[in-house]
Amino acid sequence: MNQDALAAELHALRDRVAGITNTIVAANDGLLILADTSPDIDPEGISALAAADLGLARRSTAAIGLGAFRQTVTYSSSGCIAVYAVGSLALMVVVGDEGLNVTHLHQETQPAIERISSILTAA
Repeated sequence: MNQDALAAELHALRDRVAGITNTIVAANDGLLILADTSPDIDPEGISALAAADLGLARRSTAAIGLGAFRQTVTYSSSGCIAVYAVGSLALMVVVGDEGLNVTHLHQETQPAIERISSILTAA
């Protein structure tokens, strides 16, 4: 896996979408792969929580029969956290402030997820 290419993809997403404050890529089991976070964020802890969120969301989606899971978004008083499936083996976490346009985020993340998946699966 090319760490530099992965980091560049996370930085490019932050550049394209105003309001993103932190990004993380982790394995589905919560093992941190790469983080672009501020010092006050615990990327290992967030990775573990995101893996739990991903697992629950995938099971809920399957139980309801709505097709393949894509993302969850949790809103708080100061922003939001989005967890995206990256293929079947990884996840991406995006944290944003109150100014984050979630619709724009979803539009920009789909091609980014495809590129991140390619980076993670490259030999």
